Amino acid sequence: MVTSESNSGEILQLFLKIGLDERTAQNAIVNGKVSSNLKDVIREAGVEDGCIKSVGNLLYMVATKYPANALKHRPFLLQYIILSKIKNPNQLEKALSFLSNIGPESLEVDDFEESCGIGVEVSVGDIKAAVDEVVNGNMEAILAQRYRINAGNLYGQVRKLQPWADARVVKEIMDAKLHELLGEKTAADEEKPVKKKKEKPPKVEDKVIDASNSACAPALVDTNPFLIFPEPGENIQVHTEIFFSDGSVLRPHNTKEKLEKHLKVTGGKVFTRFPPEPNGYLHIGHAKAMFVSFGLAKERNGYCYLRFDDTNPEAEKMEYIDHIQDIVNWMGWGPFKITYSSDYFQELYDLAVELIKRGHAYVDHQTPEEVKEYREKKLDSPWRNRPIVESLMLFEEMRRGMVDEGKATLRMKQDMQSDNYNMYDLIAYRIKFTPHPHAGDKWCIYPSYDYTHCIVDSLENITHSLCTLEFETRRASYYWLLECLDLYLPYVWEYSRLNMSNTVMSKRKLNRLVTEKLVDGWDDPRLLTLAGLRRRGVSSEAINTFIRGVGITRSDNSMIRVDRLEHVIREEMNNLAPRTMVVLHPLKVVLTNLEASAAMELDAKIWPDAQEGDAASFYKAPFTNVIYIEKSDFRMKDSKDYYGLAPGKTVLLRYAFPIKCTEVIFGDDKETIVELRAEYDPTKSIKPKGVLHWVAEPSPGVDPVKVENPSELDNWLADLNPNSKEVIPEAYAVPNLAQAKFGDKFQFERLGYFSVDQDSTPEKIIFNRTVTLRDSYAKLVNK
Repeated sequence: MVTSESNSGEILQLFLKIGLDERTAQNAIVNGKVSSNLKDVIREAGVEDGCIKSVGNLLYMVATKYPANALKHRPFLLQYIILSKIKNPNQLEKALSFLSNIGPESLEVDDFEESCGIGVEVSVGDIKAAVDEVVNGNMEAILAQRYRINAGNLYGQVRKLQPWADARVVKEIMDAKLHELLGEKTAADEEKPVKKKKEKPPKVEDKVIDASNSACAPALVDTNPFLIFPEPGENIQVHTEIFFSDGSVLRPHNTKEKLEKHLKVTGGKVFTRFPPEPNGYLHIGHAKAMFVSFGLAKERNGYCYLRFDDTNPEAEKMEYIDHIQDIVNWMGWGPFKITYSSDYFQELYDLAVELIKRGHAYVDHQTPEEVKEYREKKLDSPWRNRPIVESLMLFEEMRRGMVDEGKATLRMKQDMQSDNYNMYDLIAYRIKFTPHPHAGDKWCIYPSYDYTHCIVDSLENITHSLCTLEFETRRASYYWLLECLDLYLPYVWEYSRLNMSNTVMSKRKLNRLVTEKLVDGWDDPRLLTLAGLRRRGVSSEAINTFIRGVGITRSDNSMIRVDRLEHVIREEMNNLAPRTMVVLHPLKVVLTNLEASAAMELDAKIWPDAQEGDAASFYKAPFTNVIYIEKSDFRMKDSKDYYGLAPGKTVLLRYAFPIKCTEVIFGDDKETIVELRAEYDPTKSIKPKGVLHWVAEPSPGVDPVKVENPSELDNWLADLNPNSKEVIPEAYAVPNLAQAKFGDKFQFERLGYFSVDQDSTPEKIIFNRTVTLRDSYAKLVNK
């Protein structure tokens, strides 16, 4: 707000007249909202010529704290202040709380006066009695701490006993009582207490991490993310302000009667809903939506519906419905009820008829192209003002199948001149001669999402309607429709959607990947669909831990790095996955100083902290004169920073013996290495730096092992990695993997974490790589 100097001076004088000190008055002028409110309050109170300071301070408090949903009651409150019926800030706080709770509803004067102590007289004797009670209750602390005791705490205890007592008088009497008890202050009383130095946290904690960089934020968050949501009984506030082009403002809120009716049905419990459209498989973004809605209900001991938003019969399939139910259960969430928007088709139709009768909807004949053009130009449809009876007749004909598909729609009569595009007469019903997967062929008109979503929320008595931020502009339409039909209004809150790097999370794009066979189906382990993650070996616990760590915020510009998810997966699998040895790209090594018939069984650790003597923590690894190492663990030329095998060099085979390369066998092309010859050291007298994993021949029953490597999908089709799937059919494993079954997880030492795929057979065990060993996210956080 811009204020001229002369005008600013006049306002300053007005504020000084009511007893504000100059600094407070100047600050009020700088704050345009406070300045405007305070001028209105002074005018409504009729004190333009001034008032005593105590009254002025209360008026300032009204200007800064008055609830917006109860403006109609402000003149009423101001009269209580001017007539000195409300005398102190404590009374005013209670009055403001009372008015906030009733909003614009009519108030009962007796209830109001009781809530803020009108007419209650607290005598000096009453205050003295309360002071004596507090002093006696704190006598031990007072005598020990003397004047260093927290006097503010003592004043507060008195005010709890006498809430309407004058705070100034309370202070005077308490101070006098302390002086009577303790006498004059001594030098020791005047000394400031020595503050204990806070212990410095460990040095690693001194590192500064930019919280705005989502990659650097901690993966795990211990705080309760649901504390931000109100209780069901508090849902009487104004939800939003809807500004219309004619200058009017709609402030949607539940009436006291409407809220009481709702709470009677729900028992005051939290009711949420997870409402996916059954037109595809769920991805990790849906995991966040589940966590928010199911999680809030669980945290508050409430209930969450699984509601299928099935208003488009052309896109929905039973395959998707079955998948969604399966995934919701796998994610650990138990729905209170499974419902469908189509369950309410009759109620939705009846309410549409009522909407027409109230003059808030009309049948329109514009084509989709015309609707788009008229909305862009903010032009009314030619049929917008047709008679109500005509729209009722046409809507009935639509329902009976007497109007061709595409020839008519039912549109909500909102505000075509609004600044909000989602108030441009949204479509409520369209004609589709398509049987519905759940409702059958009973209907040939189907409600839109914008019409259905809010009404079904209200019909199911949802307390908290939680959705992602792209729906925020629909909030006006949501509440407008419920107000028009006089229905209960749920509390709506939008949160940021989960945006992740190097992946595809759009259902439309995922559908294209699947239908064009660019991936191997919705559960391809390379995708961040929940089915793909499950097949890849990721647990639902890890996904929920990741989501909780990301948090529930309204910051919609953050990109979460995919390696943050991998970090959480890796942390879990590190604790749960037994260790084993697999060679993906085998290079044959013949030990020339070990007889071909010789065979040993060596103990290999299942867990890195396995203790000697604990047989359950070890598995047997056969050791013969033919072993296999990774091709990448051998090179012809050695170097200081290379710890693998080279001609003439010695390395240690994990859990086994040192070996020294003595000969390299090449293929016919004289370049390809086909075999190595080596000698092993049975005395283990040499202690080489390099340690290699290995597999001995034979490894019956697990040859070959197929490993599918889920790689990253960067930016859509042009950025798809054609080599994101690597199939390795000639890998060797130790014998204990012969019994591995679907869902088993392992750490292949030095390679990564792997999980047995659903297509595995006893003859061919297939592993998907879940995540690598390298943790780039942890390194970034610890920089």
